[in-house]
Amino acid sequence: TVTCKPKKQMNTEEFVKAFYTEKQDFLKEYLSENPETEVGQLIKSLNLTNEQSIIMEKVMHSTLTDVFYSILLGLDGCASIGGTQEMYELKDENGNQLTGEIEGYAYEYFHESNQ
Repeated sequence: TVTCKPKKQMNTEEFVKAFYTEKQDFLKEYLSENPETEVGQLIKSLNLTNEQSIIMEKVMHSTLTDVFYSILLGLDGCASIGGTQEMYELKDENGNQLTGEIEGYAYEYFHESNQ
């Protein structure tokens, strides 16, 4: 008999950390030696020098930080999404609502962590 473990309800910090992990994974893939994504392949096709590769990493890091951070703040009602600013309710598939301040954790992970 196979039993499934029930999923643990994600708290606000875990939710933000999951976004941060996704950002780090994108960055790692895009800049890898053998990228599997179109973005990674396009970057590799540039045949960048070491100095240019460092700049590209900084550009990608800043871009992904801006995108993920903006989305999180938009969901929290602290920034607009497409010109509309309002707070959204986030619920998991069981209807458990994510509670807590996304903004504080987002700042901590995306701007204060050792990146």
